[in-house]
Amino acid sequence: MTARKHVQRPEPMYMAVARDLANEIKEGRYEPGQLLPSENELVEMFGVGKATVRQAVAELRGMGLVYSRQGKGVIVRERDSAARSLRVDRSIQRAGKAWQMPDMAEVEPPAVSRITLDGMPAALLDQPDQDAISVDRLLHDPDSGARMAHRMIIPMATAADTPSLAEAPAVPVTDLYRQLSDAGHTLAFTEEVTARTPFPDERSTLQLVPDASPLLITYRITSDANDGRLLLCEELRAPAATCRLSFPVTPSKAAAKRAPRSRPASE
Repeated sequence: MTARKHVQRPEPMYMAVARDLANEIKEGRYEPGQLLPSENELVEMFGVGKATVRQAVAELRGMGLVYSRQGKGVIVRERDSAARSLRVDRSIQRAGKAWQMPDMAEVEPPAVSRITLDGMPAALLDQPDQDAISVDRLLHDPDSGARMAHRMIIPMATAADTPSLAEAPAVPVTDLYRQLSDAGHTLAFTEEVTARTPFPDERSTLQLVPDASPLLITYRITSDANDGRLLLCEELRAPAATCRLSFPVTPSKAAAKRAPRSRPASE
């Protein structure tokens, strides 16, 4: 049988345009804060259609090289914008019975509602279609201007065992941890991080430009270290263009390797 030959596919035209523009940005032809040529000018420069130019600009945004401002155009980003982004500290500390986490200013009082678990929180808590209490907060960093959406999800199964959680769910997160610890739970935490394009309502709430970079989304699951029971889900949505997540990493003890059992010699 004749071996199948590998056929190399040509590069899409929009990727070629994006690559050329990216190189020109990196070489300094377009300085930070400078406008890229208009859509019509790019069409004329590269001899391509408007759809190709739009895809190329979208690719540049995905690279973090440019951003768009309504009524102005496509602007080259500062080269050190990532270094100047807001560091969102995701650490947790405990001293005795007191839990501590970095504070963040709240734009408005938290909103409490009853929800039915679905999506990622339901999957991580392993409680699809179960009832839960949701506490939503809008956070703001005055220095960077970044806004973040914070949600604490308390499954009704957890609240049933610790009634104080249902009586006052909008207390600080550290107070929820204290109540669970007082109820006899040994708390352990697992963080899942993902990203996606923001929804229209998220663009409005977080005051994002129309073509903002993806949202960073973290899901912190609080569980009982002794029996593995899943207790809480904390969700944080932060704009990737202005925020970076910081996690302290503590090495865990590796599980001891068992020596292979020797088999008795056959007679």
